[in-house]
Amino acid sequence: MEDQKRERLIALTDALLTYNARARDQFMNRTRKDGYTVDFYGEVKPFADEVLNLVDEWKPLVLEWIASDRPLYVHPKQINDTYDNLTIISVTAFQKDTRRKRFLETVTSIEFVLKTIRDALIEV
Repeated sequence: MEDQKRERLIALTDALLTYNARARDQFMNRTRKDGYTVDFYGEVKPFADEVLNLVDEWKPLVLEWIASDRPLYVHPKQINDTYDNLTIISVTAFQKDTRRKRFLETVTSIEFVLKTIRDALIEV
């Protein structure tokens, strides 16, 4: 993979790690508080749209990287699952009826995959 694409992939992965952390923070520190009311057009839609824009650019780049560099611990299925999970948590972070344990496990899984990708990209 050419250096420019690799740098962009690292930047996108870092941005997704930030959004993943923001989703966790939103869910734990705001959504679950008594009296919280969600503002769909002011909070949820902009957040979810930004995550979707990032993952739509990230996914083909990371799949290209996997095909060209063949990293040991990163596989296409993980990428597809992480893509889906990121789009899901970008919305469920704002929903009061979201199951806490499942949400946090999903966020942890996303973080693990993204950090594994970032570490593998930086090692080369």
